Amino acid sequence: MAAKYYTHFLTGGGDERESRSTHEWSGVVELREPLCDRRELGELRSLLAVNFNLDSEEIRILHWARLH
Repeated sequence: MAAKYYTHFLTGGGDERESRSTHEWSGVVELREPLCDRRELGELRSLLAVNFNLDSEEIRILHWARLH
């Protein structure tokens, strides 16, 4: 069963000392299965990181919500 999530997040270096710039993103992410209840945020960060070819530490989720 597919699950959709609205996400608003930052990618890249959020620290001023880092040379990488920060980018802000928002949109709907559709997954084949719902995220696990207890690890939703970490799982979502990992999935976004894979899609953006980043480490999960480079993803900062500002807001997310499951869409019904």
